[in-house]
Amino acid sequence: MPALVSSTCPALKLLARGKVRDVYEVDAQHLLFVASDRISAFDVVMTNGIPRKGEVLTQISLFWFDLLKGVCPNHLVTADLSRMPAVVQQYQDQLTGRSMLVKRLKILPVEAIVRGYLTGSGLKEYNKSQTVCGLPLPAGLGEASKLDQPLYTPSTKAEIGAHDENIHPDQAAKLLGPHAQAVQALALKAYTTARDYAAQRGIIIADTKFEFGVDAAGVVHLADEVLTPDSSRFWPA
Repeated sequence: MPALVSSTCPALKLLARGKVRDVYEVDAQHLLFVASDRISAFDVVMTNGIPRKGEVLTQISLFWFDLLKGVCPNHLVTADLSRMPAVVQQYQDQLTGRSMLVKRLKILPVEAIVRGYLTGSGLKEYNKSQTVCGLPLPAGLGEASKLDQPLYTPSTKAEIGAHDENIHPDQAAKLLGPHAQAVQALALKAYTTARDYAAQRGIIIADTKFEFGVDAAGVVHLADEVLTPDSSRFWPA
């Protein structure tokens, strides 16, 4: 099966092609998220895709959306094509296994990153200033050190080809306004719930990135993908 690098659904209005996902308008209340087989690394989209990668990403997200539904509401309506509108079903040859019908939310302008271990850009900042996102940490930490408590370390959202920028939670709060406290609390709760589940199965979730949006009533929802290898670091314990 060739890689689906780009979906084509002409009867639906294409709203965006992200690094991996194509987003279509279904109606005023719903969107269709299609996980393509595109590869994105360090905010760069590669030329070639990996066949069925989008299916794997979608199935992983569906698992975590279900596991975390008691922690936080999410945007998922259904991943069952037979329950989607006919205008969507006509593209089942492209969409099977890799599409989600979701609630239309106002996506919040901050990546909600939670770190349980020190690595990546967090380690780089720590080595310079003994902080992550401006938050002070104890001395003597190194690559893959476990943090005493999971750390909420938000970042900005960059356009494709640019890099996200780590910011202090206070700066994120200014961007998130009245939703800041809920985003921080839900991100930490979702991470610790997933971390504990994975730990029982010999897997460390070192860090992860969550996306949140709000509905018309102002309720914060978990959105986009969740706890996939595109958004998280998984290590064998």
